[in-house]
Amino acid sequence: MSNKHRAKKRKSLSHSQREVLHHKTQRHSQDDKKQARPTAITGRRLWLFRIIAVTVFPALLLLVAELSLRTAGYGFFPHAIMKCQVDGEDAYCDNVKFGWRFFPRNIARESESFVFPANKPDNTYRIFILGASAAQGTPEPAFSFGRILQEMLHDRYPGVNFEIINTAMTAINSHVVLEIAKDCARHDPDLFIVYLGNNEVTGPYGAGTVYTLPLVNLSVIRTGIALKATRLGQLLTGLADSVGAEKNTPRVWRGLEMFLDNQVRADTPPLESVYRNFQRNIKDIGQIALKSRSKIIFCTVGSNLKDNPPFASLHRSDLTPTEMKNWDDIYRQGVEFELTGDYADAIERYLEAAKIDDRYADLQFRLGRCYWVVAEYEKARTKYIRARELDTLRFRADSRINNIIRETANGRVAECIYLTDTTEVFEKNSPNAIPGWELFYEHVHLNFKGNYFLAKAVFEQLEKILPQQLAQLRQADNQQILTEGQCVQRLAYTGWDRYQIADKVLKDFIKKPPFTNQLYQQERIRQMEQNIEALKIYLAPEALENSALQYRQAIQKSPSDWRLHWKYGKLLTEGFKDYQAAAEQFRLVRQFLPHSYIVYTALGAASRGLGDIDEVVAQYQEAIRVKPTCIDAHYYLAWAYNKQGRIDESIEYYYKTQRLQPTHVPAYNNLAEILFRQGKIDQSIKVYRKGLLFVPNSSILHCNLGILLDRQGNRAEAVKELNTALQIDPNSPKIRKVLEAVLKRGN
Repeated sequence: MSNKHRAKKRKSLSHSQREVLHHKTQRHSQDDKKQARPTAITGRRLWLFRIIAVTVFPALLLLVAELSLRTAGYGFFPHAIMKCQVDGEDAYCDNVKFGWRFFPRNIARESESFVFPANKPDNTYRIFILGASAAQGTPEPAFSFGRILQEMLHDRYPGVNFEIINTAMTAINSHVVLEIAKDCARHDPDLFIVYLGNNEVTGPYGAGTVYTLPLVNLSVIRTGIALKATRLGQLLTGLADSVGAEKNTPRVWRGLEMFLDNQVRADTPPLESVYRNFQRNIKDIGQIALKSRSKIIFCTVGSNLKDNPPFASLHRSDLTPTEMKNWDDIYRQGVEFELTGDYADAIERYLEAAKIDDRYADLQFRLGRCYWVVAEYEKARTKYIRARELDTLRFRADSRINNIIRETANGRVAECIYLTDTTEVFEKNSPNAIPGWELFYEHVHLNFKGNYFLAKAVFEQLEKILPQQLAQLRQADNQQILTEGQCVQRLAYTGWDRYQIADKVLKDFIKKPPFTNQLYQQERIRQMEQNIEALKIYLAPEALENSALQYRQAIQKSPSDWRLHWKYGKLLTEGFKDYQAAAEQFRLVRQFLPHSYIVYTALGAASRGLGDIDEVVAQYQEAIRVKPTCIDAHYYLAWAYNKQGRIDESIEYYYKTQRLQPTHVPAYNNLAEILFRQGKIDQSIKVYRKGLLFVPNSSILHCNLGILLDRQGNRAEAVKELNTALQIDPNSPKIRKVLEAVLKRGN
């Protein structure tokens, strides 16, 4: 109806009718407004809405972000064990990128390569080893206690397939091992063996760490670890790293030397948090085993007491200057008496110094040594232990750590939690119950004999807890456990290996800080050098042939042991220079470990020896695909590209090598040489200067920089660089000859 018609109709109505119509219209209008007005949210509904707004919505946003990053392929697989295929069969293997969650990428540690079938075969007993470098078998994992244990088990129970999967990694502690245990629990374990405790202070999140922030609160630590398992967390970590938030974290692996500025006193409050967190972590590792219906053996952790002096010592924090002077005078008198062989007077002086300050670790070690010499062995043992407890560079599990392990495992047999007190085993097999060189290479890493005793102790415990259906497959009851000598033969621990390991320990450990700061260092180096000199008999051609024969015999007995093929290949490469035969062994290893970058770097090295540059490129490219931070692969790929004339690619990979390892001297030298050949002398000089920022004691970088400066006519600076090179390497005839030539031209 139009407005005009409505108006006419209203005029034709009486007054009373118009009034009724007005009220009706008003009422309908009010009803319409009520229906249009939104209902206010009050009370519980309001609080529910607020809770959803601050929890559900952000969670959904984070989930969308996480899924988007995964879809885009960002980030890395964060778990210790990942899927792979071997000969077309599904399997599980180590994840070389797992360590990226806990370390800067280019120095991230990793476990030894392993692989096991996805479908667990019948009559298989699956054992996971958890721990750090001592459990891994450093300095040579081929002779770890896990390897020896496997030989013992196979010998006693030939009808049982014992899978021993060693997940141990250098430099990690219980925070990391807890995550590894969670991953292992998903793969039908029968037994966990835990040999852990040396890195609780210096490992990730510890009070003396250099890899991460030292954190106290366990909930904060675990939240951070969980966050880095997500792609979003990895993105945030990467962004923080790119803006320098972690600028204090090391970018070059320097071993124990990295911790020189991170001393931790025995009475510092953060150390209590370390013990508390360790206790909670290993308790939770035990719970993981229980939930996976697996058994678990906790082992106490041994260390070198007698032949490894403290790495660092600090005085009492409240020592006055006068007390310090008195202490120092008395201590020096004790040292003089000790040097002259007057041990009784030395002990008297050291005890007098201890009355002023008994917290100095070196003092306690000197007392232990003097007591040892005078045959007071119980006192010596007490002082050696005290020296370890006070060591402010805490790389060894102390008594508190081992007591926590005992408390965690004792009396829990009903829960399938067991204890192997290996510290007692080491004491029983050491002179006067004080472990030293006879079991350890240096501070914590076991030699073959030490690993044998650890394996034997675990074996004896394991036999007691094997399921009945497997225990009945045991060989005759009177059969003895394999002797150390038999294990030497089965694992092919050759004279070649003895020499290689001794040389590695001296060069990579003993001759580097913080070992260089230890008491009696020169005496120890002389002893080790004499030992290495004696071991050189194994480098003679006949001895090398004997070592090769040992490997072939061991391989014949265990053809599926990839470690034997690997070690034999290394002997063929380094001892015989037989690169073709070495490549054959490495190709066999590749059949067992197609996922492992170490196979491709080894094949690349063999191809270099054969002069097959195309194959060098192919193998190192594959190594980088598996492990993008593999330094050797980047360096030798740059070398190979240069040989092929692919100069731009060579330059690119030399730069990548420098970024991954800023101390890589050959990468600087080779890159500078390429740039020099291109006539880019200024850029070449810049490369040398950059290298010297990171490696100021490199004689070759100083020398070659001097040569280029001389080419530029900058003779004064050239002479300065050459003189520096000669100071670093005074016996170099090349440097001396170059310097003489420059000086002659100058005159």
